[in-house]
Amino acid sequence: MRVVFMGTPSFAVPSLAAVAERHEVTLVVTRPDAVRSRGKRLEPSPVKEKALELGLPVLEASRIREDQLAAVRAAAPDVICVAAYGCILPDDLLAVAPMGAVNVHASLLPRWRGAAPIQRAILAGDERAGVSIMRVAHDLDAGTYCRQASVEVGSMNTEELTAALADLGARELVTGLDQMRAGTAVWEDQDESQVTYAHKVDKAEMLLDPEEGAEANVRRVRASSGAAPARALVCGRGLRVTEARVAGAGVDAVAGAAAGLAAGAVAVAHGRVALGCADGALELVRVKPDGKREMDASAWAAGLRDAGRTWQRA
Repeated sequence: MRVVFMGTPSFAVPSLAAVAERHEVTLVVTRPDAVRSRGKRLEPSPVKEKALELGLPVLEASRIREDQLAAVRAAAPDVICVAAYGCILPDDLLAVAPMGAVNVHASLLPRWRGAAPIQRAILAGDERAGVSIMRVAHDLDAGTYCRQASVEVGSMNTEELTAALADLGARELVTGLDQMRAGTAVWEDQDESQVTYAHKVDKAEMLLDPEEGAEANVRRVRASSGAAPARALVCGRGLRVTEARVAGAGVDAVAGAAAGLAAGAVAVAHGRVALGCADGALELVRVKPDGKREMDASAWAAGLRDAGRTWQRA
């Protein structure tokens, strides 16, 4: 089939590669080059990089206006494939391809429609997360779906779960396209009574909080990102926590009283750091102190000396 592929971040790259291997990709649409790291120079999106590597034509567009719509029409797709493109698609675009537009959405719809399904699944403590191959509809992530698959979330963080779902989504997308071409795809309506929304995660809600439980704070760490890091003020020092776990027997034995540590208290012993929470303790594993590189919590704790042993929201 002739395919126009639309996507931007690394999540979309496996889908692009899988579709290009089995179909004729006549155009790749992605968001324009942007400042994506600490350097101040413009960098191409991961999808653009992959498309150029595959020798595919690329159209950069922050929005789909008449010029971009004309380019998609000229590519004459049988179907449009979308994976985290990054903006709302106009209804005129959805009508270009005879087989419509299908989207790789990183959730088990109707749970977690919206911008941040992976982080929301982690924050909510979902046991499983998944992907849905859905028709792009006028309303946000409200289309029918023909494929779903899931993985166990376990202790995966946002980066790890994103990678797992990206690969899963690629496999489900090409299977869905095969079924569409054969006329065997079965489209299911979403149960509107079960809809939840994955609103964008903001910085404030990712701050670690001694008045909440240890597990809730661990989920914040796992769901954190560079844009919304899990932060705390520990012993008077601001830091980002990049890896943590609920304190178990090992910390209790080392720190002496981690299990009964008061909320807001800090226990440090033998390079282990435990933060008292509302219902237990959080052990820091990896941290990034303000103005310094990321390091093991044990290396950071070595410099605490006689600092006040309390912690709070940053």
